[in-house]
Amino acid sequence: MNSERNPEPNPERVGRDGFLRLQFERRGARTILGESRFTLPLQAMAPLTLDDGTAYLMLLNPTGGVLGGDHLVTEIIQQAGTRVCLTTPSATRIYRTAGQPAILDTKIQLGEGATLEYLPDHVIPHERSALRQSLRVEMAAGSRAIVLDSMASGRVAHGERWSFTEMDSRMEVFQCGKPVFHNRTRIVPSSRNPREIGLMEEFDYMACLGIFADGPDDWLSVAAAMHAELDREAHVWGGVSLVSWRGCVVRFLARSASDMTSMNRKLWDAARELVVQAPAFDHRKY
Repeated sequence: MNSERNPEPNPERVGRDGFLRLQFERRGARTILGESRFTLPLQAMAPLTLDDGTAYLMLLNPTGGVLGGDHLVTEIIQQAGTRVCLTTPSATRIYRTAGQPAILDTKIQLGEGATLEYLPDHVIPHERSALRQSLRVEMAAGSRAIVLDSMASGRVAHGERWSFTEMDSRMEVFQCGKPVFHNRTRIVPSSRNPREIGLMEEFDYMACLGIFADGPDDWLSVAAAMHAELDREAHVWGGVSLVSWRGCVVRFLARSASDMTSMNRKLWDAARELVVQAPAFDHRKY
């Protein structure tokens, strides 16, 4: 594992540039981390190997949050047949800024037959914070992906609801070069109050879980199973949509972080069984 040197600081620049590049390869029945390069404040823990050979790895930001002006870039490459599960140790906090937004850019490339589970904890925007983030997933033939994007209205326990400046989040998924899903969520509370009827109303948490695969063929059954999971939980409100080609997306709102986290895990377990053909595992943070 190597750490790249930071460039010479720019005294007029506010924020830091962080970079993380991970490359996974197959070794027998196991997936191993073949390459890891980083520039703080991005970093990654050494992966664990799950019973099914999946490499389970936490993405880290040792500074505890993201500042205005930070530009953090993550690149992940999975070679053919690899199985990777990526998460974070806790929620990502976005701190207030008087100027530039924080920028988070993530790109993930899946080789043939690769499996990705990308399930970071939710984003918590602090008062007067601004974030622009993007996630791009490029899938080769036979690959599979479960991808999560979730956020809070703010530091709810501190009474900060929708007091940030801007949240702009994009997710793009391509299968064999074909765009199959594009989602953008942009919230500017000063322009329109998210608590209005027909928007977030009394909910403080929102999540979007995407499930994509070159197979199975019966996506109606997968969507029905996701609907059933939502229906079992009385404290969330949401629905499931099929995408144009081999996938479905679950969107839901929750009143508490615990309700959202519990729902994310139940949906993840169901998707893992139906699409990845793998059993659920202990969700504790190792």
